[in-house]
Amino acid sequence: MSRVRRGCGVTGAVGTVGRYCRGLCSLPRCTLCRPVLAPLCVPRGYSGASLGDSGKDMLEIPLPPWKERPNEPLPTKRARLLYESRKRGMLENCILLSLFAKENLSRMDERQLNLYDRLINEPSNDWDIYYWATEAKPTPAVFDNEVMAMLKELAKNKKKEQRLRQPDLEYLFESTN
Repeated sequence: MSRVRRGCGVTGAVGTVGRYCRGLCSLPRCTLCRPVLAPLCVPRGYSGASLGDSGKDMLEIPLPPWKERPNEPLPTKRARLLYESRKRGMLENCILLSLFAKENLSRMDERQLNLYDRLINEPSNDWDIYYWATEAKPTPAVFDNEVMAMLKELAKNKKKEQRLRQPDLEYLFESTN
């Protein structure tokens, strides 16, 4: 009988090994088999940057390289950047970048839009963008420009606004008289 093993996701004949290991001690079955089956076991759960973390269990998923879109019409670019600002994968950047997009995208020129596009799409780690914007880490020279200065200013929240969620999209439909 083929069964899924708890903890490491190994199936098939390994279940037989687990039955033999069960009587050896009170440790979980996957722990007993781990040295032999380590290449087959993919750790589950979050592995953060704790002090003793070697990072060996992290899977790096390669992202396609960022490519500039020189012939993209400005309304299309603004719409895409608005969407990409709101759908980040981590809540902190969703809130920060969507607020930035609401305040700035409509008045940015093409050069500034290109700088913003590169900023939010070239780095592969959203935490980097967040740390640069909040000045927790220094901004690399390639991203240290006027758009980053605008984002850093927004992140300072000088008006002490409560920022718990992204802005509603109703502002897109308001008439500008």
